[in-house]
Amino acid sequence: MCSEPQYSLIRAKLYKFNTKTIHSFTPFPLFPFPCSPMTSNSQLYQLIAQQISQRPQQQITFSEYMDWVLYQPQHGYYATRDTVIGPRGDFITSPHLGHDFGELLAEQLADMWVALGRPTPFALVEMGAGQGLVAADVLQYLQEQHPNCLQAVEYTIVEKSAALAAEQQQRLQPWLAQGIPVQWRSLDEIPPNSIVGCCFSNELVDAFPVHQVVLTEAGLQEIYVACPAGQAGESDAGKEESLRFREVVGELSTPKLAEYFECLGITLEIGAYPQGYRTEVNLAAFDWIKQVIQLLQRGYLLTIDYGYPARRYYSPARSQGTLQCYYRHAHHDDPYEHIGHQDLTAHVNFTALERWGEMWDLETLGFTQQGMFLMALGLGDRIAAISHMTVNDPVAMQKALRRRDALHRLIDPMGLGNFGVLIQNKGLTVEEKARPLKGLTVPT
Repeated sequence: MCSEPQYSLIRAKLYKFNTKTIHSFTPFPLFPFPCSPMTSNSQLYQLIAQQISQRPQQQITFSEYMDWVLYQPQHGYYATRDTVIGPRGDFITSPHLGHDFGELLAEQLADMWVALGRPTPFALVEMGAGQGLVAADVLQYLQEQHPNCLQAVEYTIVEKSAALAAEQQQRLQPWLAQGIPVQWRSLDEIPPNSIVGCCFSNELVDAFPVHQVVLTEAGLQEIYVACPAGQAGESDAGKEESLRFREVVGELSTPKLAEYFECLGITLEIGAYPQGYRTEVNLAAFDWIKQVIQLLQRGYLLTIDYGYPARRYYSPARSQGTLQCYYRHAHHDDPYEHIGHQDLTAHVNFTALERWGEMWDLETLGFTQQGMFLMALGLGDRIAAISHMTVNDPVAMQKALRRRDALHRLIDPMGLGNFGVLIQNKGLTVEEKARPLKGLTVPT
């Protein structure tokens, strides 16, 4: 169960850029941030400095920096810790509020199976499965409510973190013991055009490494990460305390950054935007969705995450972007603190996912908010059932009230309920596309 301080963090994570914050937010300065060796992974700290020193211009893109601090195989945030998520970690997600999120998602997956004509096998590919909570809840619910669908399911987990994959395997051991086909594969290991079913994720895309750009008098430029002269690559641990990563501004590292804004029809120029306007570009999401589409023969891509349509994401008022850091259930704006020990995220541009999908025959079926999505799948009925319960046992009553509170949190329009839910499809017939999916209907 999520405590109130933890839930407050979720709300802050999604709504740090409300109207009041937008106008009072202190801009990200382009000067050295203090990097604290005592609270950072010193080996990762030095590895990044050495990488910087080996570059011709002694700098790396912010995307490279973010990739290393999160995913470096030996020392990255997700690679080395098995408690980064949940009450003991740095943040929580919808599945930590109980079984309901996974069960209602399973209801939508079963509906997709019917919409596709009950194919066997029915591939479910969960990308970024966290601690395996969703997978366990989905399989349990399908076994109880849709056993025929479960018999057709082949469940694949795509997980970059070895630590999280180990935790998932432990949690799903009962299903493996029953012979339920659950496997762990990378996207590269899945044959092209082989998936008939649904690829889905919850809070995955926000963790992809992002480029950071800034609007200057010279036009749109990129933010790089560097070390002060004379310190890059030093391995002397005694000098580690004096090392400070700094940000430098330079030409765009790739033309894809300018093409990204052209694709969205957004022109970042002084006049329309303030000088110093800073934001992110998630090119990794482009590569990800392209690869998923190539694997999908027929079915759906379901993406749940916090984010905005492009016009809201790149509003002139949102002048410092959406990058946030999470450390021990507290959030801040310094990505150079707690290296290897904190999470870094940026909001998702859902318009970009739609545009990129259209390039490779992926059509958008619908976009909604998580609150509406879960209500359409029956969350309201669950709340009503609790309200009509007759319970004499105080312990049972407290348990029911906590569950009711968790259900409300899943649909809270000021928090998780405002997460975006994007459903795209490939290879469906006209009739299949015309059939409304449960999660995209209007709740009654």
